[in-house]
Amino acid sequence: MDKTATQDAIKQTGLTGLLKYTDMLLQPAIQLKTTLVKDQKAEAALKPGTSKFGGIPDLPPEQDWPTWKNIPQSFIAQLRLADLQNYDVHHWLPQDGMLWFFYDARQETYGEDPQDVGGWQVFYRADTNNLKPATVPTNLPVSSRFKSSTVSVASELTLTQQPQLEVTNLKWSDDDQEKYDTVYEQFTDVENKTQPRHRIFGYPDTLQDDMRVQCQLMTNGITDANDPRAAQLSKGANDWQLLLQIDSDEAAGMQWANSGMLFYWIKLSDLQAHKFDHTWLVLQSE
Repeated sequence: MDKTATQDAIKQTGLTGLLKYTDMLLQPAIQLKTTLVKDQKAEAALKPGTSKFGGIPDLPPEQDWPTWKNIPQSFIAQLRLADLQNYDVHHWLPQDGMLWFFYDARQETYGEDPQDVGGWQVFYRADTNNLKPATVPTNLPVSSRFKSSTVSVASELTLTQQPQLEVTNLKWSDDDQEKYDTVYEQFTDVENKTQPRHRIFGYPDTLQDDMRVQCQLMTNGITDANDPRAAQLSKGANDWQLLLQIDSDEAAGMQWANSGMLFYWIKLSDLQAHKFDHTWLVLQSE
């Protein structure tokens, strides 16, 4: 996918009014491709601090393994930020250090309730000199431990599924959306659908409703969309930025509900300030 090809596809549908918004409809992302580690011996041979999904995290000595409702959380990923630096076109991430991602081992946290906060963990450390493989808690269920995969990184351009959510006051009809869907489908490679779609930033592969209003309301303690505060708060929904998308990955043993995805979200202001302790997570499935 590239800008010119996207504009050509939009022209063919007759949605020429969208052309001036192409830069808003497209967002750069960092594609994460995983390769399963052969066995535990091969994982043990990895240098501490290597970017990887699953397996055993390399943690700082002062970092406890996070828990949720007295159960250790599943380790999802650790990402060495130096690996991502050349692909972070907005320069949002710190240049050095590590990010770690954990999630509710029982997979009962969906991001649909303000009380879900704490059912996942994202933390950042700038100093990675003393990382060591953590001791896996004995009460972490075996089914909640994922196979280790190394990570390779590539640039990716993503296209929004709903332009009216990105362009303020865009005149948009159901017929327009149907036409636009044909554009979106042109850039969804059928073959790639069989491969896990893990990414940092960009637009998510939304499986249900747009998640940004959900993040905004949940983090403000609002569960009812009819709450009188909801309309005003929803105006700030686009302040939320996708931080990490984790697809179901059969090889690694990651299965999110019915072939779903985990989405870690963060406010752009927090991301730019390198504050990762106020994220929101959403699990969606088909």
